[in-house]
Amino acid sequence: MSTTQILKKALFIDRDGTIIVEPASDCQIDSLEKLEFLPGAISALKALRPLDFEFVMATNQDGLGTASFPEDTFWPAHNKMLKTLAGEGVEFDDQLIDRSFEHENKPTRKPGTAMFGKYTGGDYDLAGSFVIGDRATDVQLAKNLGAKAILIAAADSDAAKKVAADGLQDVCAFISQDWGEIAEFLRGGERTAFIERNTSETKIKVFVDLDGRGESHIATGLNFLDHMLWQIVHHAGVALQVDVKGDLEVDEHHTMEDVAIVLGEAVLKALGSKRGMERYGFALPMDESSAMVLLDFGGRIDFEWDVVFKREMIGDVPTEMFKHFFKSFAEAAKCNLHISAKGENEHHKIEGIFKALARALRAAIRRNVFSYDLPSSKGVL
Repeated sequence: MSTTQILKKALFIDRDGTIIVEPASDCQIDSLEKLEFLPGAISALKALRPLDFEFVMATNQDGLGTASFPEDTFWPAHNKMLKTLAGEGVEFDDQLIDRSFEHENKPTRKPGTAMFGKYTGGDYDLAGSFVIGDRATDVQLAKNLGAKAILIAAADSDAAKKVAADGLQDVCAFISQDWGEIAEFLRGGERTAFIERNTSETKIKVFVDLDGRGESHIATGLNFLDHMLWQIVHHAGVALQVDVKGDLEVDEHHTMEDVAIVLGEAVLKALGSKRGMERYGFALPMDESSAMVLLDFGGRIDFEWDVVFKREMIGDVPTEMFKHFFKSFAEAAKCNLHISAKGENEHHKIEGIFKALARALRAAIRRNVFSYDLPSSKGVL
């Protein structure tokens, strides 16, 4: 009987400029007086420690053990740092320290990978691992390892500009100076998803970022559907990219149905473990109309529809397709979705439904990553 090997993941964390402040004068922490933690670093690392990552400190210490950086000036501050972190429950599974000078160009020096041999032998999920550091070389290290990077820097910093200039944007998953934001990012996951679905009737690509990072664009071939999907972007606070080539020469059915399916699948995938999320979510007025959307991402599927339209078409979309659209979304997203609406203006009525859905989605996907609990008394969703 064969068994599937569960690969380990790691956070490869730089030291100077990442956990502790790197002195601008000589770039050496060679006394206790120079030891200063980056704001939020200790609490963030404490919040990250329960996750499924090994903690690996990886640092270049130029000339450690030579006259320019004697050992007895390095270890007191280093050990004090480790003791302080351990007092908060933060301990490292491994420490990798390269002692060479930059001009020596040794393969052990970051961004070289020679001192990472333990992690490149196939036992680690490097694609699911991260390098965290304050320099573009840390992002290059992530690329060399086949991992992703988190850059501790301002978005307009020289380090961020260097990452862009070196074409490393795809490797750099997150840029922030705020350790709290970094912890939130890692604890919640990237909360993004890309789904591509090709059939004989439609070709659809959907990308969603539940935290609203990145640009949005929507092109379904149906102008009114585009208008409605933009309501989700604006009122749910998500980033959404939808590209569709459908058989509109036949009718709108396949495009509407398949967009709903792929959108639902993308939202479900982006939710990931669902830890820390609110889960539930909304009623709102739209001029003379009112719409109510009840939403539960609990993993069970139920759909209720209480909406009556008096017109056959709104723009270029048949009103009969909206019920099918939301039903398909609910089934793909594995959620309870109950929708009701009333009013005189049909445009207002359906727009109110999409806005209410967006606000329900916004409420349901909101998360408190520092609690990191599943929103279920059963302990499973």
